[in-house]
Amino acid sequence: MEEKVQMEYMVVSFSHKNVEIDMRERLSIKESEMLPFLREITHNEAISECILLCTCNRVEFYVSVYDKKRALAHIYQTLSAFKGIDVAHLEQIAVVRLNEYAIYHIFGVASSLDSLVVGETQITGQLKNAYKFAFDNGFCSKDMTRLMHFAFKCAASIRQQTNISSHSVSVASTAVYMAEQTLQKQGKTLAALPVLVVGSGEMGRLVCKHLLNTKAHITLISRTQSHAKALADELNTKDIHIESWERLEQILNDFAVIFSATSAPKCVISAPMVQERNFPRWWFDLALPRDIESIQHKNVQIFCVDDLQEVVQEHKDARQESAKEAHRILEGFVVEFFTWLQTLSIEPVIKHIRFLAKQSCLKELDRAIKKGFIPSEYRSNVEKILHGAFNTFLHNPTMRLRQASETPQGDPIIEAMKSMFDINDEIVMLNNFKCEKDTTF
Repeated sequence: MEEKVQMEYMVVSFSHKNVEIDMRERLSIKESEMLPFLREITHNEAISECILLCTCNRVEFYVSVYDKKRALAHIYQTLSAFKGIDVAHLEQIAVVRLNEYAIYHIFGVASSLDSLVVGETQITGQLKNAYKFAFDNGFCSKDMTRLMHFAFKCAASIRQQTNISSHSVSVASTAVYMAEQTLQKQGKTLAALPVLVVGSGEMGRLVCKHLLNTKAHITLISRTQSHAKALADELNTKDIHIESWERLEQILNDFAVIFSATSAPKCVISAPMVQERNFPRWWFDLALPRDIESIQHKNVQIFCVDDLQEVVQEHKDARQESAKEAHRILEGFVVEFFTWLQTLSIEPVIKHIRFLAKQSCLKELDRAIKKGFIPSEYRSNVEKILHGAFNTFLHNPTMRLRQASETPQGDPIIEAMKSMFDINDEIVMLNNFKCEKDTTF
């Protein structure tokens, strides 16, 4: 009989912790590329399911695999083919995690403990969107559904039980804070200078929100003017002036402070668009790929997301105790997840239901013989009849349970069956889920 292959969880990470922004730009998967890219990634027998998380700080693959070496080689080869980067270089810069280390990493990402800005809340929504896209398009099913269920539960518990997200901090708020600090050194304020925000997506929304707290007067520009208007209406303020996208080059050089955060596949502010001015300018590029081309002007300073490290470290130091407690909670969820996985196989549940049925039959048979309803010499034959009866009765339900256990909806069904038949986790202990501690292979 062929041995069943063990499924394992794996993370392949290219993040701000190990990859420079130039390379993260090259690795970034455009929205239009996402579907064909994931189709190619999952078109391999070694890979069962895949979620791709692509943000300004990370490009990461969360996969369930049957052969970790083949799966990893396929991810590298596919990424190399799509992005024109040598496989050898990808192998050099990637961080690979397996099983409990992979789960720890994913839970940390969902809880913003692995973020550039620890405690920011945007990453949870980005991960939910990545999971929804993968699930809706058939790239993930029960393996990743189970994992994401626990990841979001872990993130919620950390937010509720610690102060990690108090005074909510994000890349956007950190950039606005850095702008304030930079301007103060020049004796200026955001409220006194014209500020341009390019992009009306989630990052643009957060930038506008934090700028309004500084009393800044904002000019907002977006490819879709209706989105910009909707954002201004949402923030309910008269301090946002909307300009059309076509006027970007015309008005660009009038602004001392710019925050750009679009989802454009290439730069929206190129070097030829920038003209000399006799006042200093501070432009913050919060996009990946970057929105602002490298510009050599003596009075223009450009900051990208990786330049926020100094401010980020201040927030990190202030939240150190909360972060320690958050990591303790995270570790508890990792243990809980693997313990839960051990109880998910339907076979021990079915076996125990059959055991309960058999015990009930034998108990009633003994009682019938004791009371003289059945002669004791008939015991063996009656036992066979009862065994056949409960086997026939349980055949369809057990077949349906096995089918249900292979779907994302199967987990609550299994839990319901365990509850109905009073089957606790100690009864259903399986062999430990294989945890590969060595992440080199």
